[in-house]
Amino acid sequence: MDFDDPRLTAIGLLAEAHTGLMARLQPALSAARLSEVDFETVIRLARSPGQRLRMSDLAAQTELSTSGVTRVVDRLEREGLVARAACSSDRRASYAVLTDAGRTRLESVLPQHLKDIEEWFTGLLAEGELEVFLTTLRKIRDVVRPCATAGAHDTYETEDA
Repeated sequence: MDFDDPRLTAIGLLAEAHTGLMARLQPALSAARLSEVDFETVIRLARSPGQRLRMSDLAAQTELSTSGVTRVVDRLEREGLVARAACSSDRRASYAVLTDAGRTRLESVLPQHLKDIEEWFTGLLAEGELEVFLTTLRKIRDVVRPCATAGAHDTYETEDA
Protein backbone atom coordinates (compact mmCIF):
# COMPACT_ATOMS: atom_id res chain seq x y z
CA MET A 1 0.00 0.00 0.00
CA ASP A 2 1.34 3.41 -1.00
CA PHE A 3 0.59 5.87 1.79
CA ASP A 4 2.25 8.61 -0.27
CA ASP A 5 -0.43 8.36 -2.96
CA PRO A 6 -0.96 11.86 -4.43
CA ARG A 7 -4.74 11.40 -4.14
CA LEU A 8 -4.37 11.19 -0.36
CA THR A 9 -2.14 14.25 -0.46
CA ALA A 10 -4.70 16.17 -2.55
CA ILE A 11 -7.64 15.48 -0.25
CA GLY A 12 -5.52 16.08 2.84
CA LEU A 13 -4.26 19.43 1.57
CA LEU A 14 -7.79 20.47 0.60
CA ALA A 15 -9.09 19.60 4.08
CA GLU A 16 -6.19 21.37 5.80
CA ALA A 17 -6.58 24.46 3.62
CA HIS A 18 -10.32 24.61 4.29
CA THR A 19 -9.91 24.22 8.04
CA GLY A 20 -7.15 26.83 8.14
CA LEU A 21 -9.08 29.31 6.03
CA MET A 22 -12.24 28.97 8.09
CA ALA A 23 -10.22 29.64 11.26
CA ARG A 24 -8.74 32.79 9.67
CA LEU A 25 -12.14 34.02 8.39
CA GLN A 26 -14.13 33.33 11.56
CA PRO A 27 -13.08 36.39 13.63
CA ALA A 28 -14.69 38.84 11.17
CA LEU A 29 -17.87 36.76 11.07
CA SER A 30 -17.96 36.53 14.86
CA ALA A 31 -17.51 40.29 15.15
CA ALA A 32 -20.62 40.67 12.97
CA ARG A 33 -22.45 38.11 15.16
CA LEU A 34 -22.69 35.59 12.31
CA SER A 35 -21.85 31.91 12.46
CA GLU A 36 -20.45 30.21 9.37
CA VAL A 37 -23.88 28.82 8.47
CA ASP A 38 -25.55 32.18 9.11
CA PHE A 39 -23.06 33.89 6.83
CA GLU A 40 -23.42 31.19 4.17
CA THR A 41 -27.19 31.64 4.28
CA VAL A 42 -27.24 35.43 4.01
CA ILE A 43 -24.51 35.59 1.34
CA ARG A 44 -26.34 32.99 -0.75
CA LEU A 45 -29.54 35.02 -0.46
CA ALA A 46 -27.69 38.25 -1.30
CA ARG A 47 -26.19 36.67 -4.43
CA SER A 48 -29.49 35.14 -5.64
CA PRO A 49 -32.07 36.69 -7.99
CA GLY A 50 -34.21 39.09 -5.99
CA GLN A 51 -32.11 38.27 -2.91
CA ARG A 52 -34.41 35.33 -2.24
CA LEU A 53 -34.44 31.57 -2.57
CA ARG A 54 -37.07 28.92 -2.08
CA MET A 55 -36.45 27.25 1.25
CA SER A 56 -35.95 23.93 -0.56
CA ASP A 57 -33.29 25.48 -2.83
CA LEU A 58 -31.57 27.08 0.16
CA ALA A 59 -31.49 23.68 1.86
CA ALA A 60 -30.01 22.10 -1.28
CA GLN A 61 -27.39 24.83 -1.68
CA THR A 62 -26.24 24.64 1.93
CA GLU A 63 -26.61 20.85 2.23
CA LEU A 64 -28.68 21.39 5.34
CA SER A 65 -31.70 19.20 5.96
CA THR A 66 -35.11 20.78 5.52
CA SER A 67 -35.46 21.06 9.29
CA GLY A 68 -31.88 22.37 9.56
CA VAL A 69 -32.48 25.20 7.11
CA THR A 70 -35.78 25.95 8.84
CA ARG A 71 -33.95 26.36 12.17
CA VAL A 72 -31.32 28.64 10.59
CA VAL A 73 -33.95 30.78 8.86
CA ASP A 74 -36.02 30.91 12.08
CA ARG A 75 -32.99 32.22 13.97
CA LEU A 76 -32.10 34.74 11.24
CA GLU A 77 -35.73 35.81 11.06
CA ARG A 78 -35.80 36.46 14.84
CA GLU A 79 -32.74 38.69 14.32
CA GLY A 80 -34.52 40.50 11.47
CA LEU A 81 -31.91 39.47 8.88
CA VAL A 82 -34.19 37.23 6.83
CA ALA A 83 -37.95 37.13 6.24
CA ARG A 84 -40.20 34.47 4.82
CA ALA A 85 -42.42 35.12 1.84
CA ALA A 86 -45.17 32.84 0.59
CA CYS A 87 -45.03 31.46 -2.92
CA SER A 88 -48.27 32.41 -4.66
CA SER A 89 -47.97 29.64 -7.25
CA ASP A 90 -47.30 26.82 -4.74
CA ARG A 91 -48.79 27.01 -1.25
CA ARG A 92 -46.37 24.37 -0.01
CA ALA A 93 -43.33 26.48 -0.89
CA SER A 94 -41.96 29.59 0.72
CA TYR A 95 -39.02 31.86 0.13
CA ALA A 96 -36.29 33.04 2.45
CA VAL A 97 -35.70 36.71 1.64
CA LEU A 98 -32.79 38.88 2.74
CA THR A 99 -34.08 41.92 4.64
CA ASP A 100 -32.60 45.41 4.67
CA ALA A 101 -31.16 44.62 8.11
CA GLY A 102 -29.62 41.44 6.70
CA ARG A 103 -28.10 43.38 3.83
CA THR A 104 -26.75 45.96 6.28
CA ARG A 105 -25.21 43.26 8.51
CA LEU A 106 -23.65 41.61 5.47
CA GLU A 107 -22.31 44.95 4.22
CA SER A 108 -20.75 45.54 7.63
CA VAL A 109 -18.75 42.30 7.52
CA LEU A 110 -17.84 42.16 3.83
CA PRO A 111 -14.94 44.66 3.78
CA GLN A 112 -13.02 42.73 6.47
CA HIS A 113 -14.12 39.36 5.09
CA LEU A 114 -12.85 40.27 1.61
CA LYS A 115 -9.62 41.63 3.09
CA ASP A 116 -9.15 38.34 4.95
CA ILE A 117 -9.89 36.32 1.80
CA GLU A 118 -7.33 38.38 -0.10
CA GLU A 119 -4.71 38.02 2.63
CA TRP A 120 -5.14 34.33 3.36
CA PHE A 121 -6.34 32.95 0.01
CA THR A 122 -6.68 34.76 -3.30
CA GLY A 123 -3.75 37.10 -2.72
CA LEU A 124 -1.45 34.09 -2.41
CA LEU A 125 -2.18 33.06 -6.00
CA ALA A 126 -0.15 34.31 -8.94
CA GLU A 127 -1.84 36.11 -11.83
CA GLY A 128 -4.05 33.67 -13.74
CA GLU A 129 -4.06 31.04 -10.99
CA LEU A 130 -7.35 32.17 -9.47
CA GLU A 131 -9.30 31.65 -12.71
CA VAL A 132 -7.82 28.16 -13.15
CA PHE A 133 -8.51 27.40 -9.49
CA LEU A 134 -12.14 28.55 -9.79
CA THR A 135 -12.65 26.44 -12.91
CA THR A 136 -11.20 23.42 -11.14
CA LEU A 137 -13.32 23.95 -8.03
CA ARG A 138 -16.49 24.31 -10.13
CA LYS A 139 -15.67 21.09 -11.99
CA ILE A 140 -15.35 19.21 -8.70
CA ARG A 141 -18.32 20.94 -7.05
CA ASP A 142 -20.62 20.17 -9.98
CA VAL A 143 -19.93 16.45 -9.52
CA VAL A 144 -19.94 16.18 -5.73
CA ARG A 145 -22.61 18.82 -4.98
CA PRO A 146 -24.80 19.19 -8.06
CA CYS A 147 -27.49 20.99 -6.01
CA ALA A 148 -25.09 23.71 -4.84
CA THR A 149 -26.59 26.22 -7.26
CA ALA A 150 -30.24 25.15 -6.91
CA GLY A 151 -32.48 28.12 -7.63
CA ALA A 152 -29.56 30.46 -8.26
CA HIS A 153 -30.55 31.13 -11.85
CA ASP A 154 -34.31 30.77 -11.50
CA THR A 155 -36.50 33.75 -11.90
CA TYR A 156 -38.61 34.45 -8.87
CA GLU A 157 -42.16 35.58 -8.67
CA THR A 158 -42.71 39.14 -7.67
CA GLU A 159 -45.13 40.08 -4.94
CA ASP A 160 -47.27 41.66 -7.64
CA ALA A 161 -47.68 38.35 -9.46
